[in-house]
Amino acid sequence: MNNNLQVLSLLDLSIAFVPVVIALFFIYLWSLNVKQAGYALARMLVQLLLIGYVLSYIFYSDSPWLIGIILLSMVSISSWIALRTLEQHRIILIKHGFIAIFIGGGFTLLVISQGALGVTPWYQPQVIIPLAGMIFANAMNSVSLSAERIFSELSSQLSSQLPHKLSPKLSKTTSYQAARHSALNAATIPVINSLFAVGLVSLPGMMTGQILSGVSPLIAARYQIIVMCMIFASAILSAVVFLLLSEKDITNIIKKQSD
Repeated sequence: MNNNLQVLSLLDLSIAFVPVVIALFFIYLWSLNVKQAGYALARMLVQLLLIGYVLSYIFYSDSPWLIGIILLSMVSISSWIALRTLEQHRIILIKHGFIAIFIGGGFTLLVISQGALGVTPWYQPQVIIPLAGMIFANAMNSVSLSAERIFSELSSQLSSQLPHKLSPKLSKTTSYQAARHSALNAATIPVINSLFAVGLVSLPGMMTGQILSGVSPLIAARYQIIVMCMIFASAILSAVVFLLLSEKDITNIIKKQSD
């Protein structure tokens, strides 16, 4: 197989924007928010070019401290973003989001990098940073979905229970548990859908990139299996940890809303 991936020039890169311009034209023609779409594309372009320069520096570093700081920063940022839909309660719940992503994502990263892949040294940035990005991003989305759903479920239950004024004990033992199950189910939907679709509907980014670079599809499939396992595990474990840790705070918030 061809092991040489084409080096893209700026001209090659600009050609990729031809269908983008056509798509923007239809957004404008149909009176949609073309400014927002254009702004999102511009941000994407700037962010990816900047991260390319940053990663070039990081990949040549040999400092475990630097990699450790980057990983903690990724966890902190992802936990903050995960709770953006709960702006009023973000400060209260941020510690639970951080711990959930740190434990669920960190444990998965440790097992995959040191067990399945045997990365040596452990802080090899070319491997750890991309893996951590995929793991923490999926953990972030899972925590975000579970947090939004459990508040939605408890608020809905509160509205239906107000006329009856159920006791706090009954609310804690039944209502929260039911809401927690619903929240975890919501968090699993995207990742389970991706498991069903992979290989049939889509070839994920990592597998596609490896095939384009000349790696055998059989080897690329094995790596993609590892990726799908770590995405599934990090998403579910992070959501579970968040829902367990935040029970007291979420219950108190809901009770205050009912007063």
